[in-house]
Amino acid sequence: MKSLFTLFLSLSSLLLFSQNSNMAAGAVSPLALYSNEWNDVKYSKCNTAVNAAYLSNSEKEVIYILNLIRSYPALFANTVLKKYPALSGNGYLADDTYYFKSLVNTLLTLPPLQILYPDKDCFISAKSHAYQSGITGYVGHERKVPDSKLKKHYYGECCDYGHKDPLDIILSLLIDEGIPSLGHRIVCLTNYTKLGVSIQPHKRYGTNAVLDFYY
Repeated sequence: MKSLFTLFLSLSSLLLFSQNSNMAAGAVSPLALYSNEWNDVKYSKCNTAVNAAYLSNSEKEVIYILNLIRSYPALFANTVLKKYPALSGNGYLADDTYYFKSLVNTLLTLPPLQILYPDKDCFISAKSHAYQSGITGYVGHERKVPDSKLKKHYYGECCDYGHKDPLDIILSLLIDEGIPSLGHRIVCLTNYTKLGVSIQPHKRYGTNAVLDFYY
């Protein structure tokens, strides 16, 4: 009888541990503020950069969020984009602007894309450009320093200025306000497989982020 009781306690403890682990894993979702759905542990598969020691926590989170969007575009549109204009603090942004509505429509019809994995060569490329752009206040993609040219490693590149928060960085690129070609959005939602992210100080805008994508 005692043995059965001990077994029962062990199984109960194991079940509780499992439930708590799932809750803990889901609780770290960077999108939890927008919907409890993102707390489900199944979404943790998108956190591909979690063990990339060369990335900062914010750089890891950029990859995590972009993977969540690429994997679950409609869910992101129906949860995060519904609340983001009000919660972001970005006064210029309204949910009825052309570029914002365009992003919502894009994500509602977009099929899931493959997950991106962190790549160190892409990171070195992104960091070199973000660092050089930052110290000079440069805006754009041209690499003017020989070392940065040598480290160039990407098929698609996005540069963002003035945002520190990972979600703000990603949505700035995806909304692509004022860019008729929607070039940043297209790059972020193309079937690349590798990504390097670097967030560095910027002389003019305070912060700049460079995302370098590779097949």
